[in-house]
Amino acid sequence: MDEEAVIRHTGSGGKLKFILGGLLIVSAVIYLIVSSAQAHTQYYLTVEETLSKYERGELDGRHLRISGAVIGESIAYDIDTLELSFTIAHVPGDMKTVDAQGGIAAALHQAVTDPECERLDVVFEGPKPDLLQDESQAIITGKMGPDGVFYADEILLKCPTKYEETLPEQSG
Repeated sequence: MDEEAVIRHTGSGGKLKFILGGLLIVSAVIYLIVSSAQAHTQYYLTVEETLSKYERGELDGRHLRISGAVIGESIAYDIDTLELSFTIAHVPGDMKTVDAQGGIAAALHQAVTDPECERLDVVFEGPKPDLLQDESQAIITGKMGPDGVFYADEILLKCPTKYEETLPEQSG
């Protein structure tokens, strides 16, 4: 009986070690996934949110993604240095608010024409995108500089008026 008791005891201890080892591995994998996701997270902010967080000192060194409406008269491009600068205006990030304004094209137009709308200066080094024009929706990635200017690494432009189409009626 003593031998059987020893065998049973080590058998249950082996299961416990196996379970604890499995939990340790699963915990390590979950930790790696979460820490990797946090390290590569980009904040997606509106112009208003960006300026508010900048004033509070919350954006130091953070890589951001910001959306806004391009103010056409602010576009300046130096072909020799490939420096592009322009200003974007605040467009609401909430789709309900955008829909209440009449859709994205109307929201972009309102943002550009409203002098009270929050604005952010942007600088980008590289070729001038073809779709950079007044009332384009700009989604820019980069960092805020200490001077309050956003230094973009990447620019994605959408021109809603160019791509708006009515859907054909479906036959039933």
